[in-house]
Parts: sequence; structure tokens; C-alpha cells
Amino acid sequence: MNWNMWVRQIHRWLSIIFTATVVANFVAMGFGEPPAWVVYSPLLPLFLLLFTGLYMFALPYVSKPRGEQW
Repeated sequence: MNWNMWVRQIHRWLSIIFTATVVANFVAMGFGEPPAWVVYSPLLPLFLLLFTGLYMFALPYVSKPRGEQW
């Protein structure tokens, strides 16, 4: 697999982890005041999703066109 495929795969897994931490946050809030580590646990996957998402967003703009020969 090349670099772009790795970034896409990491982005997919990070989205699953982020969703799970948000769900865990809401479940913990249902039982009362959650601990701080539960409240802030979605932040790390969210920031990593930001970086991988920005990379994938900018990729078509910075890569050379496929039809163009150098």
C-alpha cells in the first residue's frame, strides 16, 4: 500500500474510535458527572482526524494531474 492508502485507512479507523469515544461520553453522562478523562477522550482522535482530513482534502490540489506528462 502506498502512503495515500495508509492515510485513508488511518482516517477510517480514527473515525470509528472518535465515534466510540463520543458514544462513551454520552453514556457516562447518563450515569452522572463523568470523569475528566472521559470528557476529553474524543479530542485526540478529533485532532488526528483533522490532520488526516486536511491532508486528503489538499492532496488533489497539490498533486500533479494524472493526464499531464512531464
